Amino acid sequence: MTKYVAAIDQGTTSTRFIVFDPFGDVVAVDQREHRQIFPRPGWVEHNPIEIWERTREVIQGAMMRFGVSKSDLAGIGITNQRETTVVWNRRTGEPLYNAIVWQDTRTDTIINNFSRDGGQNRFRQATGLPLSTYFSGPKIRWILDNVPGARDAAERGNAIFGTMDTWLMWNLTGGTRGGIHVTDPTNASRTMLMKLHTLEWDDEILKVMGIPRSMLPKICSSSEVYGYVSGASVDLLEGTPIAGDLGDQQAALFGQACFDPGDAKNTYGTGCFMLLNTGSRLIPSQYGLLTTAGYKIGSQPAVYALEGSIAIAGALVQWLRDNLGMIEKSTDIEPLARTVENNGGVYFVPAFSGLFAPYWRSDARGVIAGLTRFINRGHIARAVLEATAFQTREVLEAMEKDSGIAMRGLKVDGGMVENNLLMQFQADLLGVPVVRPKVAETTSLGAAYAAGLALGYWKDLDALRGNWQKGAEWFSKMDPSEADSLYIEWKKAVTRTFNWIDENPKD
Repeated sequence: MTKYVAAIDQGTTSTRFIVFDPFGDVVAVDQREHRQIFPRPGWVEHNPIEIWERTREVIQGAMMRFGVSKSDLAGIGITNQRETTVVWNRRTGEPLYNAIVWQDTRTDTIINNFSRDGGQNRFRQATGLPLSTYFSGPKIRWILDNVPGARDAAERGNAIFGTMDTWLMWNLTGGTRGGIHVTDPTNASRTMLMKLHTLEWDDEILKVMGIPRSMLPKICSSSEVYGYVSGASVDLLEGTPIAGDLGDQQAALFGQACFDPGDAKNTYGTGCFMLLNTGSRLIPSQYGLLTTAGYKIGSQPAVYALEGSIAIAGALVQWLRDNLGMIEKSTDIEPLARTVENNGGVYFVPAFSGLFAPYWRSDARGVIAGLTRFINRGHIARAVLEATAFQTREVLEAMEKDSGIAMRGLKVDGGMVENNLLMQFQADLLGVPVVRPKVAETTSLGAAYAAGLALGYWKDLDALRGNWQKGAEWFSKMDPSEADSLYIEWKKAVTRTFNWIDENPKD
């Protein structure tokens, strides 16, 4: 039996390559950050070429440093930041523009124009999504409308689109020399261009958005052999099968072994994303959540999910570090927050890119409320951490209303779950246990699981369930009335963010 399965984890701030053994334990890892590009307020971009270079570097770094060879690998999976949009020339391999990141709000005007005929939920019945700057479709439209030559190249069949999984897969399998142009339902469902019921591109929506269908990748399952790494791209992986493809949040759902309807997880990363497995049932949300594809294993029916998406979580800690210089490194925030007993009445609503679930307000902007002369750096740090927990409670309440399922506990993962103060406050605020798995790299693990299933490395889902182990658990220690009082103040602060941006700003 081949020893390992690996995953490329292409995230918002960095790219990682992680190798796992049959028990789901990490054998090798390397990680590199890439630049965050902010050309204007509300605009967020990445350099796709830089990300491809970082991907090659982390593969080489992990394999050489830990002595892993391609003969040790059964195959690899890919997981990625979703909605981030790349359009490139299929003949030259050159991007027509920087990647437009999921957080970017430049498509506000496009969204407002589409919503005039049918409102914010114009495409929700087909796609499960409200009209929002979050999703890929409007970003493609912006590139076609604003980048010289883009629309002509698209109509000639030379310009193609992909989220980061598609961009990496195309390059890994040869690029201009036969690279495959595919994606999976979890990523396709975030474009606002795919019909959830059939997992096919929606020709009517494509026509409304003015996007040629020829630009779009083929939608495959989340677990199958798509192609093989070409030696021209990454010599160390030449001939290795690529067999898993999941958007990052769905990969975390899969890596947390949330395979049964009612299973839920919350990922605390750059943003914060809670997903609830709803099985084969599509649940239209009435409370501000997204209906999305959870995963599709080979020829089996698709599994769906409800999702609560929060734009800013760990990114707020980075902002405190990089923009204000209040901490030197992200891990400094917990000891700083522990210098005070509570938030001192301060609430930080990080609506830097508007508000996502459950509000979907692109007109909102960030607010710090409740400041007095009493407040110090510790209170601000604590308010930064608590913002993620408050937003999570909002999403959980919406999820319970939509699904009719009362959460008995919450599985958590992502970089912020190492913050014990945050996890304890989260349990206090929710009133249910918060559980962190032994292997915290659940996003990468989910992609590896999907690849391993397709290749027979793991037999079935029961084998994956057997790998999951509890690493830590937090129980509520706060009186429910106190938690409710804090939450009421938070909701008051949220209202202060509304209507900050005019719907039709003047140029």
